[in-house]
Amino acid sequence: MRDPQTVAAIVSALRHVHGDDTARAMLTNGTTLAALIDALLLSPMTNRDAVKLMTRALRSKDFIVTPDFSSMWHVKYVYDSPKSLNVVDLAIITLDHGTFASTDVRLLLQVG
Repeated sequence: MRDPQTVAAIVSALRHVHGDDTARAMLTNGTTLAALIDALLLSPMTNRDAVKLMTRALRSKDFIVTPDFSSMWHVKYVYDSPKSLNVVDLAIITLDHGTFASTDVRLLLQVG
């Protein structure tokens, strides 16, 4: 594992929200970024820490992210309201393939 703290925090949030068996299935079978975001936002961590974790998961080499964004991509944060600092969703903007909603992005934990 390249970033065990990120993986442990994600596992903890998924277990807290979905339980152990479902969290395990989500990690081994893959899950959408939207489902991960929901779990992180429902976990006891602050919104700020949850947002950092979302971004670290996308950059982490511990997860296979599909579709492959190529080398150039940017995270667009979606806020609760125009003047709010609470992030409620993410979108991925790429140069080659346009914008991906969090429901269109999948993460799979790499084993080994």
